[in-house]
Amino acid sequence: MKTNVLVIGGGASGLMAAGWAANSGAYVTLLEKMRKPGLKLAITGKGRCNLTNIAPIHEFIEHFGSNGKFLYQAFSRFFSKELINFFQNLGIETEIERGGRVFPISNRAPDIVDALIRWNKKNGVQIKTNHPVKRLLIHEQKIYGVETPAQNKAFHADAVILASGGASYPETGSTGDGYELAKSAGHTIIPIQPALIPLETAENTALQLQGLSLRNINVSVLFKGKKQTEAFGEMLFTHFGVSGPAILKLSHRIVQALNAGLPVEISIDLKPALDMHKLDARLLRDLNANGKQHIQNLLKGMMPRALIPVCLETVKIQYDKPAHQINAAERRRLGVWLKDFRLQITAHRPISEAIVTGGGVCLKDVDPKTLQSRIIHGLYFCGELLNIHADTGGYNLQAAFSTGWLAGSSVVQKNGYIH
Repeated sequence: MKTNVLVIGGGASGLMAAGWAANSGAYVTLLEKMRKPGLKLAITGKGRCNLTNIAPIHEFIEHFGSNGKFLYQAFSRFFSKELINFFQNLGIETEIERGGRVFPISNRAPDIVDALIRWNKKNGVQIKTNHPVKRLLIHEQKIYGVETPAQNKAFHADAVILASGGASYPETGSTGDGYELAKSAGHTIIPIQPALIPLETAENTALQLQGLSLRNINVSVLFKGKKQTEAFGEMLFTHFGVSGPAILKLSHRIVQALNAGLPVEISIDLKPALDMHKLDARLLRDLNANGKQHIQNLLKGMMPRALIPVCLETVKIQYDKPAHQINAAERRRLGVWLKDFRLQITAHRPISEAIVTGGGVCLKDVDPKTLQSRIIHGLYFCGELLNIHADTGGYNLQAAFSTGWLAGSSVVQKNGYIH
């Protein structure tokens, strides 16, 4: 069958780009290197798939930092409302959860993948699995196809959409191939780094607290002892360090600092609703009201049990000391620790464990109105391959779907395909 458009990669953006281009009139072939499209999409959101967020566009874009404005064109044409309606038409009902996050009611990410594959096939997309791409075929700054490793087989088309994803979770096929393909076409690649990545900490405090989840806490990031940024929410202790939504949100800044050789600490405020004065008053009241209790028992009402040994060891108070014997200096040390529990960050986990890859194709080389390359005619980009990423909450998947939609529609609009 004739092919007008080749889509390289069958993740969220690739499946959207291929399906939309075919639905709009193009003959589309999707080349996926793995045995099945959507392997990474099938495990997103801890297997539940946080599709999008109902935040307004201006707030949504803020989650992408300084590069967020690049997405305005894509979001203004295909945003959360359109995405929710799109999946509803595919038989996927959604629900809104805390923080405006949108999930399929089934809580099954594979349902999203299966629905997208069915939609692509219904629209006539030829999906070819186990087809990695080795080379882009370009002549006089115009792309005319790709070459695969299998007997150097070539696929020809008027346009190619690169949607090959980032470099995290390589077992799902995201191994960074697209960066080299884009670079071979003359595109600048902003060095990739892990974003939304768990962090490693010094000493064995995290190991002692492994499995402990803290909620409604505030985490501040300090470079050389100076506060840089903060996040409120949840965090988790692991055998190697820390993870969880608040940590992931802060991780990209921390990765950049670590790569620059800066000393990094995080400060955990376990009582963000209380300032030091109010916290000290509460401690004094509790100590006076429960004078005969050992301090380790009294603290069960102020923090998770697993934290108590860490706290008392740090502030140098004996576990079995009666509350009425706690002096003013010890009380102040206790209050300071509750507001400023410090951990030294020593490293980040490997990029293979990152939820999202930072860096990628330089946005200056891509037209935000169409996502076509400014260097190679007929070459388009979408998804994580671009130098855009956000924190957690459904923002990254919406960007993947929106850029996939824009690339797919732009190809058809440019060439006027009609079956």
